[in-house]
Amino acid sequence: MEEQQVAEVPHCADDLRLPLRNLVQGLREVASQLREGESWKLEDFDLQFFWKTLGECFKAVSQEATKLSLAFSKPPLPSVQDCQKITADIQKSILNVANVYYWLPKSQGLTLRRLVRDATKDVVEGVIQLLNVILSTPLQSLSQDQLTSTGGVWEACDRFSKIPKDNHAAVLSLMSTYSAIVEDALEEMKQAQHADNADPFSNIFDDDDSCLRENRDTYWSEEDKQVIAPCLGLLKAAKACLKKVSEAVKNHGKVDTLQNITQLDDLGDVTNEISPSVDELVLSLYPPMNYNTVQMNAAKVASVLKKSLEITKSSHVCLESESNWLQFLSGAIDHNMDKVKDLTHGS
Repeated sequence: MEEQQVAEVPHCADDLRLPLRNLVQGLREVASQLREGESWKLEDFDLQFFWKTLGECFKAVSQEATKLSLAFSKPPLPSVQDCQKITADIQKSILNVANVYYWLPKSQGLTLRRLVRDATKDVVEGVIQLLNVILSTPLQSLSQDQLTSTGGVWEACDRFSKIPKDNHAAVLSLMSTYSAIVEDALEEMKQAQHADNADPFSNIFDDDDSCLRENRDTYWSEEDKQVIAPCLGLLKAAKACLKKVSEAVKNHGKVDTLQNITQLDDLGDVTNEISPSVDELVLSLYPPMNYNTVQMNAAKVASVLKKSLEITKSSHVCLESESNWLQFLSGAIDHNMDKVKDLTHGS
């Protein structure tokens, strides 16, 4: 009799794994559709009701994920019927989250919609990861991976409270992220040239690597140092540009008309181009320095900064009082770019 029970366990486990596998496949399709799906056309969209309902849906997913994890954390295993109910409930909670996301129209702001989409996708992918962990481990044990994955779903659901609630806040939150990246890049370059150090890799190599340190390709020449100065000027201009544009958006940004919402999206999109161009410029400043590459990357930074200023100037966030810093930054960008061209010309 005992041998018969032991023989039946694998069969029972396989029966339980099937609805779990089917759920994984279904949720992958949901995640794929989130990346490509369009918003529904609702005649009367209520933003306040949207946030209330979406919050309830996120909470429901967290609860259902907890039930799922507990059901497979210790013996006895749930029955096939109970397993089917658990998977049906969690699928329903995920579909509810996705469906409510589709309520959010693009007219509320593309930046806001992307943030909500990403938050929703994180929840779906977190549940998929939890299911995969359960499927890959014995069904009657609670592994550290399962605990971690369950916590990951909770964290993804808890992040709902941190999602910006309108396009104004959404654009500001992203600009804050971009500013931090540019600030880090600027500090990285300042530290690399600290105390007139000609070797920016001095904090990377050990004393035992003296043969590598003797390679002059790891050192800045005097000409290199001259080129770095105006490039640092461009990095500082990028930092100042993000700071001033963010302040203008914070103080004057509005979401009362479709035009204003669209202008905020445009500002968010153009400032998103600043940090990647800054990173490329910083990387090209490390020895051995290729002056053509440096000039090309510096021109990219200058171009996106000028574009950011132009879009700001033509938007509702730019009042007449903002014109002074716009002109100052534009002049600083031109000055430093001209210096880079002079120092790298013909090199």
